[in-house]
Amino acid sequence: MHAGSLQADGSPSWVLHDPCANRFYQLGWASFEVLSRWSLGSVDVIVAAVNAETSLQLVPDDVEAVINFLSRHQLLMAVSAEQSHWLWQMHEANRPSRAMWLLKNYLFFRVPLVRPETLLNRLLPWCGWLFQTRFWWAMAGVLIFALAMVSRRWDEFTHTFSAYGGVSAAIGIGLSLSLAKVLHEMGHALTARHFGCRVPAMGVAFLVMVPVLYTDTNDAWKLPSRRQRLLIGGAGMLAELLLAIIATLLWCFLSDGPLRAGAFLLASTTWLATLAVNASPFMRFDGYFLLSDYLGLPNLHSRAFALARWQLRRWVLGLDDPEPEYFPQDRRRGLILFAWATWLYRLVLFLSIAFLVYHLFFKALGLLLLAVELGWFIIRPIVGELLIWWRRRAELHWQQATRRSAALFGMLLLLVVLPWQSDVSSPAVLGASQSQGLYAPAAAEVDKVWVREGQAVKAGQLLAHLRSPALAAQLDLAEARERALAWQASQQPFDIELQQQGPALQKQWQVAQEQVKSLRQQMVRLALVAPFAGRVVDSSEALQVGTMIAEGERLLDVVGPHGVKGEAFVDEAALAGLRQGQVAKFVADGGEHWAVSCRLGPIDRLNLTVLDQPLLASSYGGPIPTELREHGLALLSTTFRVRLEHCDGQAAPLREMAGVARLQGERHSMLGRMIRYLLAAVQREAGL
Repeated sequence: MHAGSLQADGSPSWVLHDPCANRFYQLGWASFEVLSRWSLGSVDVIVAAVNAETSLQLVPDDVEAVINFLSRHQLLMAVSAEQSHWLWQMHEANRPSRAMWLLKNYLFFRVPLVRPETLLNRLLPWCGWLFQTRFWWAMAGVLIFALAMVSRRWDEFTHTFSAYGGVSAAIGIGLSLSLAKVLHEMGHALTARHFGCRVPAMGVAFLVMVPVLYTDTNDAWKLPSRRQRLLIGGAGMLAELLLAIIATLLWCFLSDGPLRAGAFLLASTTWLATLAVNASPFMRFDGYFLLSDYLGLPNLHSRAFALARWQLRRWVLGLDDPEPEYFPQDRRRGLILFAWATWLYRLVLFLSIAFLVYHLFFKALGLLLLAVELGWFIIRPIVGELLIWWRRRAELHWQQATRRSAALFGMLLLLVVLPWQSDVSSPAVLGASQSQGLYAPAAAEVDKVWVREGQAVKAGQLLAHLRSPALAAQLDLAEARERALAWQASQQPFDIELQQQGPALQKQWQVAQEQVKSLRQQMVRLALVAPFAGRVVDSSEALQVGTMIAEGERLLDVVGPHGVKGEAFVDEAALAGLRQGQVAKFVADGGEHWAVSCRLGPIDRLNLTVLDQPLLASSYGGPIPTELREHGLALLSTTFRVRLEHCDGQAAPLREMAGVARLQGERHSMLGRMIRYLLAAVQREAGL
């Protein structure tokens, strides 16, 4: 038993260490006084001695509570066969089956690798300067100097990785990450040993099959000094910050290569990632233990969760349970908020891990592990709390809290179950019914331009003319060859040598004629003509006299004056309630135009794989998730096309507009929509 720090109410505490299980238990003043007189052997005698020798006033139930605590945690010596049998039964009951062990530990398990105490004892005399204040002031000076050096070469620093890559960068990254993580754990271990704590093991923990190093510093709980425990908890992050300072300085003097890449990574990225992960108090990483020691609240999570559950039962059920433990009002409120923040953080984290696990394995195993992850870490705690509520239903009474909860639950149930939703909002584009782009038929030079942006044109009007010297030269050669073959074909009946070629000569002449015809058609296409009456829009900057343009380059669009059409893109859940002919309203982004009323046209029943509307693609800032691949904009979610027709009679927009289509589908409930979506997702992913 070791002296502990003062508790929140100012009373002393002690730490009871169970070396067999390597567990630590915090004891209050009363428990300590009882254990100090354990040798008296009688409950009544212990109560009398404590009451006589201290200011405490205990009753036999207080001693019985201590006995029950010791028995429950297997801290009592068995002196009979019955007690030994009872301990064995507890051991067997607490030992999980292989299936349960695998279920709880496949996402996280530890593998001890070394017992580092011998190494730490040898290193500690050489590392005493690390724990001196003067050293850290010196490192602060080094940091200021290094930052001043880097600031003079800031552009070079921020573009370190763009200067080289490949194997050298990968080597630098691997070495720097390994060095940072080893020093992180050595920081914990050396600091713990410096303050006299045992470090029984260091090893590798596997988090979602990703290896991370760990150090067993549980012995720090026996330290009475909160400052020492805080230093042990923060030593890993301090070690990485120290490494980042040195790496920043080294970067200024290293030449390009793997070492400089590693120094850049240590100076700019590694320590930030460490802070982002380890400083979080919502999981049992360094930040949690730092906050726990700072507040003086061991088992911070479980105590905060108990308070939050107590408050939740008061709000929802009106249960008048006593507080799990007393805290001042401000601290109690803070712990409850911390518990809710932790639950929300873990919900997001566990959902992310669940879907990560699903994508890491093949589908059958992925679906199983996804269900296990969601069921064990998310659904099981919720169901467990609801079962407690159900078992305590006899304690409920019709009062303000229960009336409020019933009203809110009823409103929520109606909101979820009643089929009141009929509108479907989906990404959409709207444009002119007539719209055609004009492209360069060949690599050419702009010869003449007769129109400008927004100009009205008539059908067949000449818009621009291109000149292609290469195409003209090909045409001259083809015409010369065609004339030569035509003469030979006309002279074949009178020339013995030409007669020997037979029908092949006629075939060559026909091929030459087709080639001339094709080249003349290409020359004609160099004149850009309006396909219909309308306006010129989206003129290319390259459409200037004397500019060389590539084959297939888009030069301008011609938009018709009347008629509007559009396309909307919906998911699988919204598709079921849509019917051709239903009313739809298009609202442009930005609100620059009035809503346009349309009717639903043909509805695709086969989902798209590629999106042909860049305006809506997330790759270009749109709302539809896409990924740019070789064959185009690949869709990342199940998407169907719905055409919008018979829109309000109005002037056609000069350019396509992105917006939202409000579709009038069948009425459906939120619950029904969620169920259909989940079933469709399961069927799709399982290949059913």
